[in-house]
Amino acid sequence: MRLKKASILGAGSWGTAISMLLAEKADEVFLWGRDAKAIHEINHKRVNRRYLPREEVPKNVTATTDFADLSDSKILVMVTPSAATREVAASAAEAVSLEKDVPIVSATKGIEASSGKRMTEILAESFVGHPVAVLSGPNHAEEVARHMATASVIGCDDQAVADRLQAIFTLPFFRTYTSDDVVGIEYGGAVKNGFALAGGIADGLGLGDNAKAALVTRGLAELARLGLALGGQPETFQGLSGVGDLIVTCYSAHSRNNRVGQMIGKGHSLDEIGQSVPMVVEGIPNTKNLYELAQARGARTPIIDQVYAILYQDKSPEDALSELLKRDPRPEAS
Repeated sequence: MRLKKASILGAGSWGTAISMLLAEKADEVFLWGRDAKAIHEINHKRVNRRYLPREEVPKNVTATTDFADLSDSKILVMVTPSAATREVAASAAEAVSLEKDVPIVSATKGIEASSGKRMTEILAESFVGHPVAVLSGPNHAEEVARHMATASVIGCDDQAVADRLQAIFTLPFFRTYTSDDVVGIEYGGAVKNGFALAGGIADGLGLGDNAKAALVTRGLAELARLGLALGGQPETFQGLSGVGDLIVTCYSAHSRNNRVGQMIGKGHSLDEIGQSVPMVVEGIPNTKNLYELAQARGARTPIIDQVYAILYQDKSPEDALSELLKRDPRPEAS
């Protein structure tokens, strides 16, 4: 499926990678960002040096700081950090002229801290009347930008829109599936951020492969329990946006959440980490949101509870590990 124009809001690593992907399917692609210096560099040197310094941005991608340049697009993809999504979406909705059938796609994995809302809920409030969808899965920007084999899932409650988006996002190196479980897909993407921190903390503590495998496996059980309590479908958490995303973010060197977790496990403070990691680490605010949601829904989330205690209650990683291991014995299936 060929498009005349596609646009992306958010010129970080994932937004830039999606612009490269859509450049294969659209005559022109517009990539919006706030940083005028980075925008100039993309347009004149064809590289996003801060986020994807080794990858060339295609010539049919135009970076811009002007929302109006995104008008008349046939698809709009939101890839801003979750904390900025509401502000950017509201501003874009006022300035960008779009036909009502143009889908608004969230590619952000997170939850709004102030409201606990999912990203598609926020987009629906700003882009009233437009179909909204989510793109999620084990998708590291660095690999997508290099056209390495990748699979993802598109969530939308309108199957016709999902089919249209699947045609847009399907490429020889990028395979997409569809699902109507928008809730489960979005919570899967958000919840895994907390487990990626936990996986990194385990690595930082030097716990070994056995402990890491146990953590990821029990993390999946916890993800499914919380996701079901929040309205997701069981099969979603066994799919790309659940176990797939959990595995890649817990084991990959590309994962910011995992990298930050390693630093925490080695004894670094969040202030120290903030100075050395320039990109947004969604797992830190997401863990607080998810802890509060689990408490409100009565979902049992021992790993999330301990990550929350490390981040927000000054518990040491060693004490958190000890508490996890000393819990009362129980059947695996519970």
